Amino acid sequence: MKILVVGGGGREHAIVWKIAKSPKVDKIYCAPGNGGIAELAECVNIGATDIDKMVEFAKNEKIDLVMVAPDDPLVLGMVDAMEKAGIRAFGPRANAAIIEGSKAFSKELMKKYNIPTAGYEVFTDSDKAIEYVKAQNSFPTVIKADGLALGKGVIIAQNLTEAEEAIRDMIDGGKFGKSGSRVVIEEFLTGPEVSVLAFTDGKTVKPMVSAQDHKRAYDNDEGLNTGGMGTFSPSRLYDDAKAKECMENIFLPTIKAMSAEGRPFKGVLYFGLMMTQNGVKVIEYNCRFGDPETQVVLPRLKTDLVEIMEAVIDERLDEINIEWEDNAAVCVVMASGGYPVSYKKGYEITGLDNVGDLTVFHAGTAIKDGKIVTSGGRVLGVTAVGKDLDEAIKNAYAGVEKIHFQDEFHRSDIGIKKY
Repeated sequence: MKILVVGGGGREHAIVWKIAKSPKVDKIYCAPGNGGIAELAECVNIGATDIDKMVEFAKNEKIDLVMVAPDDPLVLGMVDAMEKAGIRAFGPRANAAIIEGSKAFSKELMKKYNIPTAGYEVFTDSDKAIEYVKAQNSFPTVIKADGLALGKGVIIAQNLTEAEEAIRDMIDGGKFGKSGSRVVIEEFLTGPEVSVLAFTDGKTVKPMVSAQDHKRAYDNDEGLNTGGMGTFSPSRLYDDAKAKECMENIFLPTIKAMSAEGRPFKGVLYFGLMMTQNGVKVIEYNCRFGDPETQVVLPRLKTDLVEIMEAVIDERLDEINIEWEDNAAVCVVMASGGYPVSYKKGYEITGLDNVGDLTVFHAGTAIKDGKIVTSGGRVLGVTAVGKDLDEAIKNAYAGVEKIHFQDEFHRSDIGIKKY
């Protein structure tokens, strides 16, 4: 088979790395790809959201399967366009990807089908939104841009001043463009967060192993929110009882709700969950593999990923037994100094061939004059497995110590918290 993976970050590197292990695959393309992906796939200079060029390329190269990894092209309808052109594609169609594309849609879906989540209201008028916050008088409160905002469209306001500023920035100031012209104001839930990704063909849902992400830039969950500074799998909090509760109250009801709405969801559905004192609740859905959760989940997958993707496309996921390694995985993100605000690019990365049997997933790298250089905020995801979390943590940090680039920083507490 010839497979095209759409995207160019750490998640896509992990997906390409896993696909490359399948005996079914002869050739992998990745568009646009990055410096690390280039070792496993032929990188093609097409932007991830350029649907017309991507379809044209897939047709010309007679691609057998397109794996659309990021949220933007899924919400824009890349899978629909591929299918229309007669090309098999993995990922939800646009009418199902809206579960991530519009937070208002997903909240309304949960309310309608009694899927546990935080209380909320939706606004397009900043004055009305501020009146509502004043009337609720409950802080912290959560203010979310309705649309996609690169994982940065959520503000946790500690007081009325911060809430007013966030609302005016989004609705009146156009901080996130169209994505923020409508806002969701949500009650603040407390408890640890767990991520569970699931394969689904619209009827059957098969959850993957659990993971936990570290969103804040610095140790002890301090600093700004980022796209994720590291992850580990499995979560220490997600046991068999929690898995059963989530399957009955969240996973199956969500898949059934989407089908009932005429929006069958096929692909990977990401459940962002919060373990509250009143049971597990949904914080958010994503319509694709999470980043950097993928970097710890896929190394634990035993079953051929290509076989799973084909079963999802053909709606025969119930026929496949998906197996997982009985181990643990940890991913530590090495980032550019100044991330997530502003940072410099183009610094040479050394030590990449010095990490032994660890896997280093490239997120923001490029090749310049034959050398791997930094080209993003999150640069690398150093991933290690171990018999348990403690061993995987030790292995991952041993790898981090061997890799260097100017102004590099990373958290030193990924996976450490015992709760």
